[in-house]
Amino acid sequence: MEEKIVMCDSAGGKSESRNVLNKYYSVQFCVNGMDTAYLFKLRDIPLNGLCILVKEDSPALKELEVGDTLSMGYHPLESPDSPKLLKTRVTSKSAYDRFSGHSLVGLSILEKD
Repeated sequence: MEEKIVMCDSAGGKSESRNVLNKYYSVQFCVNGMDTAYLFKLRDIPLNGLCILVKEDSPALKELEVGDTLSMGYHPLESPDSPKLLKTRVTSKSAYDRFSGHSLVGLSILEKD
């Protein structure tokens, strides 16, 4: 069955349904001018939507703040070496009980790809 994600626009309403996980496998980004690029598998967790799973002691989790807007490289399933840069907002950060010591970081793509 196809996984669909409903993204919210800046006004908080529903925008078009997005098929992100059938298009992209992972996301890569740098935070606050750090030289290190972080790569995470994209996930669709019920009640969270599009998100990444990050270790609680990761510098990436410490640097990311809800409301941050970053240019993130989304790696397509068919050609993972050619990421597509898309503006993305961090929508949430929360502990994830299923994996001890990890948090979910919710993401919202702000532009059409």
